Amino acid sequence: MEGIDHRIVSVNCIKMHIAEKGQGPVVLFLHGFPELWYSWHHQIHALSSLGYHAVAPDLRGFGDTEAPTSITSYTCDHIVNDLVALIDSLGVEQVFLVAHDWGAIMGWYLCLFKPERVKAFVCLSVPFTPRSPQMKPMDRIFYETAETAPEEIEAEIAELGTANVLKTIFSIRKPGPPCFPKGNAFEIRTNASISLPSWLSEEELTYYVTKFDQKGFTGGLNFYRAIDQNWEVTEKWT
Repeated sequence: MEGIDHRIVSVNCIKMHIAEKGQGPVVLFLHGFPELWYSWHHQIHALSSLGYHAVAPDLRGFGDTEAPTSITSYTCDHIVNDLVALIDSLGVEQVFLVAHDWGAIMGWYLCLFKPERVKAFVCLSVPFTPRSPQMKPMDRIFYETAETAPEEIEAEIAELGTANVLKTIFSIRKPGPPCFPKGNAFEIRTNASISLPSWLSEEELTYYVTKFDQKGFTGGLNFYRAIDQNWEVTEKWT
C-alpha cells in the first residue's frame, strides 16, 4: 500500500476508515462482500496518477470501520448517510462513484436518495433493480444461509477457515446468482486444494484474511440480513 494514505473519519456516529491518494475531483470507490477498501488499491494508484483524488472506505461493518451490532444498523439509509457524511468530510459537493457488488447496491441507493451528490456512477456487477411493491426481496433471493440462520454461517466460516472461504468466493466462476446450500454454504471440501485466480496474489489474499480474522464476517453478512428492512425503508420510492 505504498503511497496510499489512511485515516479515520467520523461519519454518521461511527468511525470510518478510508484510504486515499491524489488531488483533484473525487472518485469514491465502494467495495462489496467479502471485500475491503483494498479491493481498489490498483485503481487508487491509477486514478490518482491521472489527476483524481481517489478515496476508498471500508464500509460499515468491514475492515477498520466500526461495526454496530444491530442488524437494523445496516439498512440502506444508514449506509447512504455514512457516504453523504464522508463526501461532506472531503469538502466536495459531488463525486464520481465507482462501486461493486454490495457497494454497487448502496451506490444505487445513494443515487436514488441523494442524486445531487453523484456526478457519474460506474456500476460493476449489480444493475439497478426497482423496488417491487408486491414482493419482499427475501422471497426471491438465493443467499438463504446468510439471512435465515444468524450466527450459523459465521460458525461455518470459522470451521472451514477464513482463507478457504475467501479463496472459494473469489474463485467462483458460475454464471447466475450465487446459491449457498445449507450445511456447506461454500461447498468446500476440507481436503481440497483451492487455487487462487490469476488476478489475486497470495500477498493480497493474506491482507483480506488478516482483516476478516480480526473483524469477523458478521458486519458484512448483516447487509444481507437487512435486505427486507431496506424494502420497508424505500416504500416511498416505489
